[in-house]
Amino acid sequence: MSLTGSYDDENVFAKILRGDMPYIKVYEDANVIAIMDVFPQSEGHILVIPRTPSRNLLETDAKDIGRLFGAVQRIAKAVDTALSPDGIVITQFNGSAAGQTVFHTHVHIIPRYDDKAQTPHASGEMADTDVLKALAAKIAAAF
Repeated sequence: MSLTGSYDDENVFAKILRGDMPYIKVYEDANVIAIMDVFPQSEGHILVIPRTPSRNLLETDAKDIGRLFGAVQRIAKAVDTALSPDGIVITQFNGSAAGQTVFHTHVHIIPRYDDKAQTPHASGEMADTDVLKALAAKIAAAF
C-alpha cells in the first residue's frame, strides 16, 4: 500500500481499539493503547497505538504525534525497568515499501538482548498468551 489512501476501519488495530479483537494490554490512556505484539521480534515487544485513526505518521496530526511519542518514552522506560534489556529499538514504519503491514499508525518498542537473536519483522510464530500476559503484568508494574 502506498503512503496515501483511505483509512480502513476494519484493520486489526481499529478492531482492537473498538474491542472487537482480543489483546494483551500493557498501558492505556486517553490517547494511546499499548499492547503486547503477538508475533514478537524479542521478549517484551510492545506496540503503541494511537486512538485517533490515521494510516501512518505522515497522516497523523502533530499534537497526536507528541502524545504518541510521550507515551512511547514512558513505556520504554517501564520496559527498561522491568526487563533490563541491553538495548531498546523504537521503530515506526510508513507504507508497505517501508515494512508497514497494518495501516494504522503504530510504534514498536522492541527490547534487545545481547545473547538472544531478534526475529525479523512480520515473521515468526505467535507467542504463548500466558507468557505475554506475564510480561505485560511485569512491565505494567514498572510504571
